[in-house]
Amino acid sequence: MDDEYMNYEEEDENYSLDDDEQEDENYSLDDDEQEDENYNEAEVDVQQVTSTKSTSQVITKKSLVAAQKECLVRVMELLSVKENQARTLLIYYQWNVDKLFSVYIDQGKDHMFSCAGLTVFDPSLVTSKKIMNCDICMEEDLPSKVMTRMECGHSFCNDCWKEHFTVRINEGESKRIRCMAHKCNAICDEDVVRKLVSPELAEKYDRFLFESYVEDNNMVKWCPSIPHCGSAIRKIEDDDDVEVECSCGLQFCFTCLSESHSPCSCLMWKLWKKKCEDESETVNWITVNTKLCPKCCKPISKQDGCNLMTCKCGQHFCWLCGEATGASHTVQSIAGHSCGRYKDDKVRQMERAKRDLDRYTHYHYRYKAHTDSLKLEDKLRKSILEKAVSNAETKDQQVFKEYSWVIDAVNRLFRSRRILSYSYPFAFYMFGEELFKDEMSDEEREMKKNLFEDQHQQLEGNVEKLSKILEEPFDEYDHEKVVDMKRHLNNLSNAVDNLCKKMYECIENELLGPIQFGIHNIAPYRSKGIEQATEFCAEICQT
Repeated sequence: MDDEYMNYEEEDENYSLDDDEQEDENYSLDDDEQEDENYNEAEVDVQQVTSTKSTSQVITKKSLVAAQKECLVRVMELLSVKENQARTLLIYYQWNVDKLFSVYIDQGKDHMFSCAGLTVFDPSLVTSKKIMNCDICMEEDLPSKVMTRMECGHSFCNDCWKEHFTVRINEGESKRIRCMAHKCNAICDEDVVRKLVSPELAEKYDRFLFESYVEDNNMVKWCPSIPHCGSAIRKIEDDDDVEVECSCGLQFCFTCLSESHSPCSCLMWKLWKKKCEDESETVNWITVNTKLCPKCCKPISKQDGCNLMTCKCGQHFCWLCGEATGASHTVQSIAGHSCGRYKDDKVRQMERAKRDLDRYTHYHYRYKAHTDSLKLEDKLRKSILEKAVSNAETKDQQVFKEYSWVIDAVNRLFRSRRILSYSYPFAFYMFGEELFKDEMSDEEREMKKNLFEDQHQQLEGNVEKLSKILEEPFDEYDHEKVVDMKRHLNNLSNAVDNLCKKMYECIENELLGPIQFGIHNIAPYRSKGIEQATEFCAEICQT
């Protein structure tokens, strides 16, 4: 995309709230009446809680007990099993109650128990012997009171069991401690483990079992906030690609637990972060702007016009071809040396490094420009909120009784600015050769690139206009001008919303659709932004 699209100051220099024609061209909207109607529906108090069902729930440390207990009760009631058996089943099936019930119906209880490592108590295995042997420590003639038998029928001395449990708990394998017998996959009874280990270790054991609801549950993940807020987020629906907001305010990708990065896929964002953090582009710069000394192999940069280079190690070499030479030279040539032969591989390597560096610089500069704007506009949001609240108390209540019109516009600016930020890493990988070299021909890549940049350009231009209008001192305007500004913000906000939708449709259907293969899925566009997770309700347990 041309650099001209990053600078809108010149374009907006003569902006006026009365210049309808210029704005209408940029809005790209077909029906102003429809926009006003949509705006009225969206114009609600900023504190109002939406009545629609949230797609995620916050589970605090306190409600985690209720969430886990509810699932346990469902399994215990259906299968008529004890709590420790229900927990073993749920851990094996990753706390997916529906999947557990499906296996039970399709393949039966015995098959389900066998897979999970559960055994049904068999009274015939109970021995009446008073003296027993331990096959682990090989102690003989042990009294039965120092021996413990698991439901699988295997008996060993308490000291061996205690050592076994201690090692497994300390190694982080508390959730599925198996019997010590050779080739026995039975899971040890929780009550027996607690009885034989120390109180401190029993507490650690219970904590691992307690946290299993989050650690082993595909629908629940800890909030990645630092410091940790102590909450977890649970998805209501089994949607692989979703961005969520915790009650602590952190927005993140549920799949990879990094910051929200749509329209980047998780893989794209992971590669981009690594590229920005490591020295890959520094290496490219060195390749383009330096030559290696043929003797000591240290990089040398050129400071003047002479092509005879002299390294600190004393070696002379030619800047043009990199070959070692003598010291004698003239302006036109180096004595005893000719580098007129074309070295195709070396030239292509340098050209490729320069092209890669230019591409990265182009996209990274624009990515950083939007992320910097996002940080600066946080101050703008706070300032506007203060102005809106102040004017709601002092000015015409007919106009200012609801100030959500300007708050909505600021929120729209934030959402669209964030999308623009992550659209540059997306474009870097989408139209480069690192991920999709074999999936697109050069012609197809160029065609898709032009399609994306056309839509991206319109969105970027309108976002910059929205940002500039929000900097207007509306708290100093009279009633008529405030009404006019409200109409303009309404139109421009709707335009930005529509352009975001169109760009996402382009990405999902035209760009990634034919080639994603489930790897490069992205979180869908949400007009109202990332939903904040609601508080967990103990009456619902849909895992």
